[in-house]
Amino acid sequence: MLRKITHGFSYLLVGAVLLSSQNVLAWGQNGHRIVGKIAENHITDATKAELKELLEGQSLAQIATWADEMRSDPSPFWQKKSSRWHYINAPSNSTTFTHNHDENLNKDNVSNILEGMYFAIDTLKNKNSSVDAKRFSLRFLVHLVGDSHQPFHAGRAEDRGGNRVNVTFFGQPTNLHSLWDTKLIENENLSFTEFAKFIDTNNAEIIAEYLASSPEQWVTESHNLADKLYKLNNDEIGFSYIYENTPIIKTRLQQAGIRLAGLLNTLFDSSAKPLAKALKMSANTNK
Repeated sequence: MLRKITHGFSYLLVGAVLLSSQNVLAWGQNGHRIVGKIAENHITDATKAELKELLEGQSLAQIATWADEMRSDPSPFWQKKSSRWHYINAPSNSTTFTHNHDENLNKDNVSNILEGMYFAIDTLKNKNSSVDAKRFSLRFLVHLVGDSHQPFHAGRAEDRGGNRVNVTFFGQPTNLHSLWDTKLIENENLSFTEFAKFIDTNNAEIIAEYLASSPEQWVTESHNLADKLYKLNNDEIGFSYIYENTPIIKTRLQQAGIRLAGLLNTLFDSSAKPLAKALKMSANTNK
């Protein structure tokens, strides 16, 4: 169930397909950093200690954009295979996403965002994984949890998740995917730290609702949102569209940050229990 977040207050409350490496940048840099920052507010001290070696002095917000930044790397993985990690296609005549565990799954044969998230999770859980493998998986996982909450990363194949749907944003030509990646977030004129602070929450009811979910549900939520947004799309984007849809973006970013923290605590803190007990309440928020 989706519950809106209005400007400044929180209330109760997966992508693009066949994309080139240049245009599958879910949420843009600020969006991913917002997700990472919210997660930082809710990971436990035990999780922070376990992550220290893998982060190499960086924060979750800093590594959140790594999987996009690496697309400039000329190696075959980044140029030919990594883009598949960032999105998923809905099965024909279905909106149900499932993941079947494949023991032969490796980073080169990951085919969608669900497989990417579960590959990263399995690598981080495996005591025999190397530090480098865990570092790679952590960086990708932080990014993909964000991607899974961007509606057009569970969009339509024929328009490449909204990349081929042209719109005008206050007179400037753009496309539907870019509008949701970046422009609606930047329109708030906030830094990622300000944005994260304004939408973060300690509301136990909201947190319990968010954490009672799985990666399959995250991408299903995004797919259902994308389906509605396609139907409501207007060529000319203005104030009314911003008013109606910015709360949705805030909700998705909030959900992604909370769920990322819960996932990391479950992976790295043996005392953290799934769902509502997997989060540390941030002292910076009281909503």
